[in-house]
Amino acid sequence: MTEYHSEFLQQAKSRGYLYQGTDMEALDELALAGPVTAYIGYDCTGPSFHAGHLLSIMLLRLFQKTGHKPIVLMGGGTTKIADPTGKDKQRQPLTTRQINKNLARLKTIFSRYLTFGDGPTDAIMVNNNDWLRRLRYIPFLQKYGSHFSVNRMLKQDSVRDRLEREQPLSFLEFNYSLLQAYDFVELSRRFGCSLQMGGSDQWGNIVAGVDLGRRIEQKAFYGLTIPLLTTASGGKMGKTEGGAVWLDGDMLSPYKFWQFWRNIEDADVERYLYLLTDLSAQEISRLSPLIGPDPNAVKKILATEITRLCHGEDAASEAAETARRTFEEGTSGDALPTIDIKRSDLEAGIAITKLLVDAELCSSGGEARRMIRGGGAKLNDIAVGNELDMATVDDLFPNGTLKLSAGKKRHVLIRAV
Repeated sequence: MTEYHSEFLQQAKSRGYLYQGTDMEALDELALAGPVTAYIGYDCTGPSFHAGHLLSIMLLRLFQKTGHKPIVLMGGGTTKIADPTGKDKQRQPLTTRQINKNLARLKTIFSRYLTFGDGPTDAIMVNNNDWLRRLRYIPFLQKYGSHFSVNRMLKQDSVRDRLEREQPLSFLEFNYSLLQAYDFVELSRRFGCSLQMGGSDQWGNIVAGVDLGRRIEQKAFYGLTIPLLTTASGGKMGKTEGGAVWLDGDMLSPYKFWQFWRNIEDADVERYLYLLTDLSAQEISRLSPLIGPDPNAVKKILATEITRLCHGEDAASEAAETARRTFEEGTSGDALPTIDIKRSDLEAGIAITKLLVDAELCSSGGEARRMIRGGGAKLNDIAVGNELDMATVDDLFPNGTLKLSAGKKRHVLIRAV
């Protein structure tokens, strides 16, 4: 196994970040000699990132912590094309207004993980629309297009997979790899950037950028990829039955975010401790033997650490305390998802099946009735015995709420107003 001498690559390897790289020995020497500038690109296709993006964000964090300068490249320009990687069809095009609105929201996420500023290792954020919108097409193709082989581009996963599935690939999307490669050249010229990092699905695009940079600038460029964040059972990280695990607290509450990590598979706990937290290797080594006999205790630590990074210390502490009160004391917690109902409706009595649907714990009345018959629905931690049961004001806690549960892990507060 390759042994690295730079702190960045040593830690990246030991914590499980490394997947592929170009000329890793030379990159190791470069990182050992002094600060390296590297970037990861993020398109602005939505208003938030999800849990699947955490790995790349944590890699930038590690890169900065080990003495190097990270660049967050926001794809205000490339989003107008959209990366075809992993897609069966072209994304619905976004307007410039939508892209800018998404970009503004996405910027706030990185401030939790990186230190921005003007120092030699401070992070910077740039938008590739600043240079892509100024490109003149024919001069651009004359200067850069000749360095791209269509034969090679057809072998890239993003292109080959689409063609093998006989799904159309537009010429617009086919240009994505060229523009991403040009981003690398532009970042080298503007900021001395010599390393592009990203997910393993970006390998073809990254290698194209390394190759173009070497040809155009006549100097060394490097690429490094990380494994895609998946679960031990092979599932894609960042998605649940209830939807995406968003990093934006307005789209997913810190409590629900905490609960997601609390409920992961036992087999994922140690790996996620290394990849998604700041805990030292020594501390993780201490916790690892506890996963077998008491996995839930370690999952709580994992959930709190990840929530602290994403939402701050107060939100993480509140989520952990709410969970403790809910699961260990059987009381209602202030940070649980909450919906409001009219007190007058509750005075008349509301069917618990309706409340389960209104609280989005069930998708339909039929599902709610089946859950009750199966013993999975609880009101104030007491099993609902009959599908015709009603909730009334007599069920309210002193703070004017009801606690409605579906199974052991999904809870909602019903507040009478």
